[in-house]
Amino acid sequence: MAKEKDEKIYGPIVTKKDLRKANYRWLMSVETFNYETQQGASVAYALSPILRKIYQKDDDYVEALDNHFQYYNTQPWLAAIVLGACVAMEEKQGLAAKSAINDFKVGTMGPLAGIGDSLLMTMIPTIMGSIAAYMALENNPFGIILWGILIAIIFFLRMHCFEFGYRQGSKVITEYGDKINYLTEAASVLGITVVGSLIGSVISVTSPLKFQFGKVTMQIQPMLDKILPQLIPALLVWLAYKLLKSKKWNMTWVILLFIVIAMFGAAFGFLK
Repeated sequence: MAKEKDEKIYGPIVTKKDLRKANYRWLMSVETFNYETQQGASVAYALSPILRKIYQKDDDYVEALDNHFQYYNTQPWLAAIVLGACVAMEEKQGLAAKSAINDFKVGTMGPLAGIGDSLLMTMIPTIMGSIAAYMALENNPFGIILWGILIAIIFFLRMHCFEFGYRQGSKVITEYGDKINYLTEAASVLGITVVGSLIGSVISVTSPLKFQFGKVTMQIQPMLDKILPQLIPALLVWLAYKLLKSKKWNMTWVILLFIVIAMFGAAFGFLK
């Protein structure tokens, strides 16, 4: 009976055991990222057994796997919920959901990273750790017990994130299937907005160049800011985008190119 309960089928194909296995593979491999796809390899590794089960044809399986072997980087605990929802979309719509899955992952990537990193990775451990440390200084053992309870709760939730995401993903597809296009478009807009905001907040590149006419000195950067704030970072991102879109450059070569640009820009004084 226990085995039958464990093998309970959530959908036509995927079982609870499949979801738990994918969740475990995700948590055990999520930090093995690279500069080109970040967590993309871990996503493909985690979902590969489920995708093999959904797509019996080799070509379909490879296409689905390649679709997940793309750039992805967000808070690992919450990402499991998104990946569980992606499994539901794969199961219900197959390769027809390929674009929607990408938009959904990209659109939720930034918000989940912001919420997860600030709340789950910083605020809660800091508060609970401070309480536990203070109690330890007072020779009160309840602090470490409280910390252990918190860890147990977090572990329990992490081990069920895939299942939660799958159930909610199935609900979205079955009950709101006719409105999935709106969800896709909203996720695309959200993803573009997040990426656009990162250009101005993360990339810090300015020009220290200045022109001098007699006693009058004119700096270039204030002029550029009047034309378009963060113009130089935007141009650099545009260059990276064009190079990657051309398919002739991969992420590693683009990173090396920008290192060379940074070195020459700093050496000759036209970038800061």
